Amino acid sequence: MEHFPEVPTIQYEGSDSKNPLAFKHYNPEEVVEGKSMKELLRFSVCYWHTFRGTGVDPFGAATLERPWDDGTESVENAKKRVGAAFEFIQKLGAPFYCFHDRDVAPDGATLSEANKNLDEIASCLKEAQERTGIKLLWGTANLFSHPRYMHGAATSPNADVFAYAAAQVKKAMEVTHQLGGENYVFWGGREGYMNLYNTDMKRELDHLARFMHMAVDHAKDIGFKGTFLFEPKPKEPTKHQYDFDAAACLNFLRQYDLMDHVKLNIETNHATLAGHSMMHELTYSSIQNSLGSIDANTGDLLLGWDTDQFPTDLYLTTQCMLVILKQGGIAPGGVNFDAKVRRESFEPIDLFHAHIGGMDTFARGLKIASAIRKDGILDNFVDDRYSSYNSGVGEKIEKGEASFADLETYMLEKGNNDPNSSGRQEYLENVINDYI
Repeated sequence: MEHFPEVPTIQYEGSDSKNPLAFKHYNPEEVVEGKSMKELLRFSVCYWHTFRGTGVDPFGAATLERPWDDGTESVENAKKRVGAAFEFIQKLGAPFYCFHDRDVAPDGATLSEANKNLDEIASCLKEAQERTGIKLLWGTANLFSHPRYMHGAATSPNADVFAYAAAQVKKAMEVTHQLGGENYVFWGGREGYMNLYNTDMKRELDHLARFMHMAVDHAKDIGFKGTFLFEPKPKEPTKHQYDFDAAACLNFLRQYDLMDHVKLNIETNHATLAGHSMMHELTYSSIQNSLGSIDANTGDLLLGWDTDQFPTDLYLTTQCMLVILKQGGIAPGGVNFDAKVRRESFEPIDLFHAHIGGMDTFARGLKIASAIRKDGILDNFVDDRYSSYNSGVGEKIEKGEASFADLETYMLEKGNNDPNSSGRQEYLENVINDYI
């Protein structure tokens, strides 16, 4: 059965095209800096928003029309959903998809029932992957929706909940491995606190680290060689989440000897909720060799919550690609559209418009970033700005060959510092405008 009969396979038609169901800038085979766009961008469609989203919000019921979905939490309905999902992804031309365990398969009254459901749907997913060539970018376990996780999962004060979460992640890792997933993600939606009066923060963090080391050990046991990814987010649903931002995550990983095992999956909307720009979070992760993947979305700066909108801002995507190109790409991670259509955009065709726009916006950002890098204007400016560290006293400082006493002697003899040069922020912003 065809679920999107009115939609052809989306093709690249170039910037002059007026076809809303065509790419204007994303040409999968176009080579940028020695790699095809398909290789560099590694687009992925998320299962949760795209195929499980209903348009419900705190003030209104579901609005989205999904003809393939009968609204039940049955295995048969989950199987039908797999057919619709892979038809959509194949027609879109995205090479990857991502899922939570409870997105693709119904939960169960017991763990064994939930595992049985997941195994049955995993067989359908594997068949669909083999039939279409679409791959799994990453899998993960939903450790936040069920009431048992009201106090957290790995950080729950209830040891039985910790145990259930461990068993659920074990199964999700095994299914991810079975399906050839290239990464495995941990998002601690409820790993945090609402009130410190009732929280033993040190014990909770110790437990979270213990949980992660168990995951590392199990990956070795089953032969999973994919990358583990932490996804930072500061708040919502908890008041404070332990994976607040890239800095907090990396501090945790260093403290508990996990740096060799885990990288970060950075999301735009989470970055802005933490009071950072996406470029900041990407740069902070990348300079520490910890940028593994990204969730491609954006928030509404007039709303203080996680709106998960599709990216349409060329400044945002250009900044993302400047960082990603500088580190040589993002594989084995990718650009995952953790984004949802608005509840007013309720027809299935709107899913295509949203993803096409996001993919074109990232493709344009990629080309703009590559042009900036080719001309070297930003790199040259930054190199010149820090040139005082290339020789003399600056070189000694960077090499660790100068003490406070040495620098005091140096300045006493010199009398005063050399004058500063302008940062020229406005000029550089104008330069970026010229490229865009």
